[in-house]
Amino acid sequence: MKKISFSTREKRREVLARLERFGLDLYEQLEKGIFPNITMPSRSIDNIYYSPELRQYVLGDKKIKRSASNIRHLRPFAQLVWMAFFTHELTQNQKTSTLRDVFYSAQAYDISFKDQDESDDIITDLETILGCTREDFNVFPEESSAVFGDLTIEYTIPNYEGKRLNLTSHPDGVMIGPALTSAEFIETSADKVIAIEKGGLFTRFIEERVHERFNAILVFLRGQAPRSTRYFIRRLNQELGLPVYIFTDADPWGMHIAMVIISGSANAAHIRELTTPDAKWAGVWASDIINYKLPSDKLEDIDVKRLHELMRDPRYKDELWQREINVFMRIQRKCELEAFSRYGLTHIVDKYLPQRLKDLED
Repeated sequence: MKKISFSTREKRREVLARLERFGLDLYEQLEKGIFPNITMPSRSIDNIYYSPELRQYVLGDKKIKRSASNIRHLRPFAQLVWMAFFTHELTQNQKTSTLRDVFYSAQAYDISFKDQDESDDIITDLETILGCTREDFNVFPEESSAVFGDLTIEYTIPNYEGKRLNLTSHPDGVMIGPALTSAEFIETSADKVIAIEKGGLFTRFIEERVHERFNAILVFLRGQAPRSTRYFIRRLNQELGLPVYIFTDADPWGMHIAMVIISGSANAAHIRELTTPDAKWAGVWASDIINYKLPSDKLEDIDVKRLHELMRDPRYKDELWQREINVFMRIQRKCELEAFSRYGLTHIVDKYLPQRLKDLED
């Protein structure tokens, strides 16, 4: 297989250049004796729309302005400038930080955030201004998922640069963290990606050697997949040409986990490289509850409310999604991936998985 080039050095240089241009612009405004101001895309609901061409939510053209001359803007303005400084330090020194670390680090500079949500929101503002992601700034969430399969990668991070690893090397899978998402893909024998919502099933798939039986790279999503995982899945699809099949619980929340991988979310409307538009939600479907006579639970009021929201969401307009939403509404039941264990621990691997993949590949 042809080696795929992915330059983290070039990305790092570009991120640093954008941060420095941002700071220089503020400095030049001060030199001119005017109150510095920042113009950024609005992330309000009325400026977020679904793009059928890109198959994801995107930001519109509406802009907002923050100015140091407005007393109401001073606090978020100062927070934003500090965030740019802090992420520049991280990027320049090739250090990583978690979202939680950023929140606490601000206190060392007497920058006050009332809670982590406010800190996270300022990071998102910086993303929209610079056209970079927080991962480009080396800021990551606490949550981590994992991958297992025949894929050899080559690290590009300091101290490990040039070292290679096959992702079958650890029986629990390899954590999808900063080092892995920035690694080069060297070689794989896989011809598909199977993404699994639940950790128990991910472990069982490894035990049953699904990666060999189905020639697949297995990805554990850990519920709603972290952005680094969605980016990694996109790379597997775009750079290696591997089709992606997503398996979740049969409920509206499982549907949404799959859809965020496929078409993104409103919260990430300012980011383009997180989605895998051709990935397929492979199950468990509402109709599987009927066809396989799976143990199930009654939908709760919050589930039904969520289904009504999905009905109106433009991302769910295609036939499969609408069909399964309607089945959920009709049967008023939901179930988990583990429900197949009613027929034995390996039934999902021996019977369900091969049939579903065959149906979707035909």
